[in-house]
Amino acid sequence: MAGILDSVNQRTQLVGQNRLELLLFKLRGRQRFGINVFKVREVLQCPPLTSMPKSNPYIRGVAHIRGQTISVIDLSMAVGGRPIENITDSFIIIAEYNRTVQGFLVGGVERIVNMNWEKIMPPPSGAGRYSYLTAVTEIENELVEILDVEKILNEICPVNTEVSAEVAESGDMQKDLGERIIFIADDSAVARNQVKRALEPLGVQIELAKNGKEALIRLKEIAKLDCKNDITERVALLISDVEMPEMDGYTLTAEIKADPKLAPLHVILHTSLSGVFNQAMIEKVGADDFIAKFNPDELATAVKKWVHCD
Repeated sequence: MAGILDSVNQRTQLVGQNRLELLLFKLRGRQRFGINVFKVREVLQCPPLTSMPKSNPYIRGVAHIRGQTISVIDLSMAVGGRPIENITDSFIIIAEYNRTVQGFLVGGVERIVNMNWEKIMPPPSGAGRYSYLTAVTEIENELVEILDVEKILNEICPVNTEVSAEVAESGDMQKDLGERIIFIADDSAVARNQVKRALEPLGVQIELAKNGKEALIRLKEIAKLDCKNDITERVALLISDVEMPEMDGYTLTAEIKADPKLAPLHVILHTSLSGVFNQAMIEKVGADDFIAKFNPDELATAVKKWVHCD
């Protein structure tokens, strides 16, 4: 228990400081990629894989690790590249996304770096593999790419975004909202669309932002131009991802709660991150709720709860 508490303390020190730790890795060539350490359970030499008939071609097999059967996804293939060769000399990053555990097959793993989210930038516009990026950064004068894992996973196993009839029909969201909107901040286009599709049947008006910085600027603009007292006159609720370039969701929440005109806004952190650290994190920055992606009924129920309690 002491070890867990120490780990919570160490990691929550990053919360609200707009910082993250990246695990750097490579796929086939020299290009380096990064994944947030919060998502990583462990890294290990690739064990023997068992092929699964009729599985997605990106899944190279399953591995039996610590009593659990884990699908191993070839990240190189998933982003349009050639398969990783010499599996026995490769590594698996065991990570938890969207309430499930996956293994990502990579060519090599380097080290962990501590960075500021301000140095994590949106990806350049373009086609090809750039469509699988949520962000880029520069380390030692080299570009490091951060993959849109939510998009990759959704292509392998599409997420259900439909709210059940029972949840959709309970209550009167339009009456509770009036002319107010629900604001969504997420750097993944796939994740933004998932939330949008889940909430549209409730009859809500939605505005989208691609990261925390963009969301904060827009919310301040709305508060200044459209609100006499505070932001809740026009925005009923913010649903924010945690991992976003330039400004993460924790820092966005802290900035909102520090601004008198924005502070009354309810904030739901909606993220693929999970684990024992979440409660300590949301309490530190002042968020109202934390929901792991992606369960449409759970999200819709939380939205109704926080909108209705105004």
